[in-house]
Amino acid sequence: MQVIEHPWFQRLRHVKQMGMASLVYPGAVHTRFHHSLGACHLMGKALDELRAKGVEFSKEECVAARLAILMHDIGHGPFSHALEYSLVAGVTHETISRLIMVRINELTGGLLSKTVQIFQHTYPRKYLHQLVSSQLDVDRMDYLNRDSFYTGVSEGVIGYDRILQMLTVREDELMVEEKAVHSVEKFIIARRLMYWQVYLHKTVLGAENLINNILRRAKYLAQNGENLFCTPALHYFLYNKVDGENFKSDPAHLELFCQLDDADIVSAIKVWQTHHDFTLSLLCKMMIERKLYKVMLSSAPLDHMLAEKQEIAMKKYGILPEDLYYFVFTGTTSNNTYDINDENIQIAMKDGSVRDISEVENALVNQTLARPVHKNYICYLQG
Repeated sequence: MQVIEHPWFQRLRHVKQMGMASLVYPGAVHTRFHHSLGACHLMGKALDELRAKGVEFSKEECVAARLAILMHDIGHGPFSHALEYSLVAGVTHETISRLIMVRINELTGGLLSKTVQIFQHTYPRKYLHQLVSSQLDVDRMDYLNRDSFYTGVSEGVIGYDRILQMLTVREDELMVEEKAVHSVEKFIIARRLMYWQVYLHKTVLGAENLINNILRRAKYLAQNGENLFCTPALHYFLYNKVDGENFKSDPAHLELFCQLDDADIVSAIKVWQTHHDFTLSLLCKMMIERKLYKVMLSSAPLDHMLAEKQEIAMKKYGILPEDLYYFVFTGTTSNNTYDINDENIQIAMKDGSVRDISEVENALVNQTLARPVHKNYICYLQG
């Protein structure tokens, strides 16, 4: 409760779990606070199952593991993944989560020492970290079902109860008993479907690029002396060059970052609609009025379309050539269903052997499905 009641954790009530996805799926307005509590609940269930199977760990280790998953997303900034590197370049939300844990640990006299170790993967019991972060962690088990529920996309529904009941530990490694292999396969395939249908939906992709371009333009104007409306915390990150190295070394950066949530960005965008800078104003109007980029996805490169779309943007909207890259651009996105080079999902076979899930007989998750899928995209203004 000391952690849940901390202002830095309460901030997650005002950070959308799925970033810009509510522009496509109106129900997707749940928050990182929801998800963090849910993942903590599943961690408790997972540890109860393991204890019932004779896996030994202390009460303190149980609390530390639940705290690690409770705080695993505490470092997310406004709109979660959508603005991951926009405000602070070169710093992941995992790094910020760790810095917050370390700071709260100092303030509580070492209350979170084991939690930090589990999160950093330096604690002796390896399986505790695997429950927090791996290809079969309780983080994914929670967000797949939760995001599926709030979007209405039923492909993301997984039977996490069955998976949790079949968890086991061998030689300090987290594994799943053989009889649950099909439940795990459905979990992996559900994740793939949710990525292409929801997380990397072309309109969501376009909206995330739009909000990033708004912040990029605002930073450019701020650092060239323009006066912009913004909250004190947002003002700091727009007007100062904060990167990975100085963010980690100066505690003041963390304090200010933990004052930011979605409201800082939304309030600024509403006001910037009337800014005299044409580019910033147009980008903000597009966001507020939901006149988003048109987006095309393809397995083939789309650069050949740039010139035509740029011509339309200049003629119809009066955009200057030097500002075209805010309105017409290409990029790539990818989805890894199951990474065979990562910390794999191990199946404890009935004969006592251990196999990777991609090597189980008649496995759905084979070498082909394990390969990442890359797609090219182009974002442009409607003609």
